[in-house]
Amino acid sequence: MPILLTVVAGLVLGLTGAVWLNRNKKKHKDDLEQHSLTPEVLHQLLSTNAHVLLFDVRQPLDLLAHSEMIPGAKRIPPKEVLENPSLIPKEKDSVVYCTCPSDKTSREILRRTHSLSYSRIKFLRGGLAAWKAMGYPVIPYLESFHLDTRT
Repeated sequence: MPILLTVVAGLVLGLTGAVWLNRNKKKHKDDLEQHSLTPEVLHQLLSTNAHVLLFDVRQPLDLLAHSEMIPGAKRIPPKEVLENPSLIPKEKDSVVYCTCPSDKTSREILRRTHSLSYSRIKFLRGGLAAWKAMGYPVIPYLESFHLDTRT
């Protein structure tokens, strides 16, 4: 009988922990969503000459697959931003975008910068693909870049 109670208690604790983790993960994702913009909102901001800095934070291999970028964007490798977040000015409104499924790189940069009290940075929901799907302009990416092959 004591073994059965121990097993049941362990299952209850495990289930409670799993529910808590799932809720915490969803809350964290929802918190990030409030720091995102749709392509329509970004296009409107850029069209009205709003003072918004735009950063292309795609992985180097993604540049090979999609060698274009949003006009006015500055390319910064995500590894460099994660190591040195000050590459994105803290005191200016900024938007980052990538081509990762679920905006993984943009969200990672957003988490890193927010942990350092950046409050004026957002990410483009859907990234470059969503921008292009709306028919908004892109320009060729012509700068050379380095593929980091170190592991």
